[in-house]
Amino acid sequence: MKKKITILSIDGGGIRGIIPCIILRYIEEQIQLLDHPHAKIGDYFDLVAGSSTGGLLASILLYPNEDKTANYSIKTAFDLYTQKGNDIFNVSFWQRLINPFGLFSEKISEEQLEKHLADFFGNLELKNFIKPSLITAYDLENRRAKLFNSYNAGIDSNNFLVKDICRATSAAPTYFSPAQIKSKYGQLFTLIDGGVFANNPALCAYAEARKIPFGNLFEDQDKPNFPVMKNMLIVSVGTGTVLKKYPYKQFEKAGKLKWITPIIDILLSANSETVDYQLSQMASSLGKRNGQNYYRINPSLKNASSDMDNVNKENIEALIQAGLSYVDENKEKLHLLAKKLIRNKISKKNLSTTSFGISAV
Repeated sequence: MKKKITILSIDGGGIRGIIPCIILRYIEEQIQLLDHPHAKIGDYFDLVAGSSTGGLLASILLYPNEDKTANYSIKTAFDLYTQKGNDIFNVSFWQRLINPFGLFSEKISEEQLEKHLADFFGNLELKNFIKPSLITAYDLENRRAKLFNSYNAGIDSNNFLVKDICRATSAAPTYFSPAQIKSKYGQLFTLIDGGVFANNPALCAYAEARKIPFGNLFEDQDKPNFPVMKNMLIVSVGTGTVLKKYPYKQFEKAGKLKWITPIIDILLSANSETVDYQLSQMASSLGKRNGQNYYRINPSLKNASSDMDNVNKENIEALIQAGLSYVDENKEKLHLLAKKLIRNKISKKNLSTTSFGISAV
């Protein structure tokens, strides 16, 4: 039997990206116990997708080592959020005074975000990722989705600096200003957070995977080319369920200003829920065995704030506890998932000789 094409998709959610870090870290630790003590989870997925904060996590997991395997464990991403999150999302007292709630300009200055992205990724190019990717952004001027995939990045018009991709996918409206970035070919794009159309990019990842000849790409005859749903193992990780209620009386006669914050919250949550519904229905049509290869992991936020920029110490700890609580309640499920990832991994021999960033065929 063919191996499954393993797909990891990570939702947007700002500082709430701590939650998928906690869950993926547990899965990575299970892989280390079962397969190799120095295993990194990026080596166990064939395609990694992400929107906004999920795009940043995807880029960290796909960062190449010298032997074209994953350079970083998920712990590196967790450390980045907990240690640098306050710098990136901090809003000074003066900014709060002259720009309350981000009504008059972007809520957060992008300077610290850009500095940390440049420090971490340097001049790394998209084509150098260890696996195919699907990182989302939205093109304001051409009014269409912009999807970044390392598989297509062998030609300069599809190749970008990773720090620029992360800046673009993180440009959440009302939080950060739009990003203007250039391809290696020199084409200029004005982009915002891909979460505006795919906060949960799992369905986009499925569609992208359908176009890739993975077996040829990885030089692994056990991996299928152009996989269909039954050939896939999809792991979609959210940044916490948002159950904030909006009572009728509060919005009975609400104007544009009052709707700004709730409509963004509702659109992001609704998108994620809709994608989960669509993929669940697709998986359920495959029968019991293959239908169990779609995982939607989206814990309750518990006591954590749903705000994407709440970086106070208490909320960071609450996000960590929300992730740990999910792990504690689902250890058997996550252990089984780790075993499936090991069973379907590419052999190291094939992975180290694979050349990514080639044109699609």
